[in-house]
Amino acid sequence: MSASTLSVNQQKLVKRLRHQVGQAIADYNMIEQGDRVMVCLSGGKDSYALLDILIELRRKAPVDFELIAVHLDQKQPDYPAEVLPNYLAAQGVPYEILEQDTYSVVARVIPAGKTMCGLCSRLRRGALYRYAEDKGMTKIALGHHRDDIVETLFLNMFHGCKISAMPPKLLSDDGKHVVIRPLAYVAEEDLVEYAELKQFPIIPCNLCGSQETLQRKVIKDMLAGWERANPGRIENIFKSLMNIRPSQLADRSLFDFTSLGSQSPVALKPQDWLAGKSHSENDPQNVV
Repeated sequence: MSASTLSVNQQKLVKRLRHQVGQAIADYNMIEQGDRVMVCLSGGKDSYALLDILIELRRKAPVDFELIAVHLDQKQPDYPAEVLPNYLAAQGVPYEILEQDTYSVVARVIPAGKTMCGLCSRLRRGALYRYAEDKGMTKIALGHHRDDIVETLFLNMFHGCKISAMPPKLLSDDGKHVVIRPLAYVAEEDLVEYAELKQFPIIPCNLCGSQETLQRKVIKDMLAGWERANPGRIENIFKSLMNIRPSQLADRSLFDFTSLGSQSPVALKPQDWLAGKSHSENDPQNVV
């Protein structure tokens, strides 16, 4: 699809997405000279857009890097096995289709009606990490966008009692993998429009896509309501993640509240306050 066939708004969309992805890559130093970037494809709009934009950016990038598209066939019912190979072959990008029957594992372990996403995600991540290590991938690119990051922030606040989200760049717990999220600055509504423009062959998730009671959907609906009432609110929340003021929060591991304005080198313990007032022998109030 050439630029001449696009409407003005479509051209603006394409330019905006490429700029936002390029900006995120530069801001967080996501891709470097000689990197082997494994782009994880789920078959959804986000990962399709991620691969498509990275292919375009690589043509003019200031560094040379490889792109390898990897998809995990989880043996879900009615999975259209031919869709991704046909699409990727047409793109001219190296790709690998991994096969692992995580569907049967999840269906067997998770009780009927319960959320499957947690276990499914862990199994999928394990398979992709193993492949990345075996093949010497230096970066693992995921298709999480700005709205995913904001939703995760509220999920962790409401259900995990912590302020954390999805960082644009992450070192895995075992220290072996660098995970990048080049779509970190991109709004989901733009990805929906981009997918329609590009006519990506979307593969639906029959395993958990119909679980409408997921807490993430509740958060998504909440944020959508806020955005309708106050356009720009999701963007402002995302920007706040890049503007943290530890002294204005309450995490004692991030800021030394204990010694702030203190007259004493030794802080009292909680039990000292709960046990009631006690005075030393030198306290004038204790002198008879």
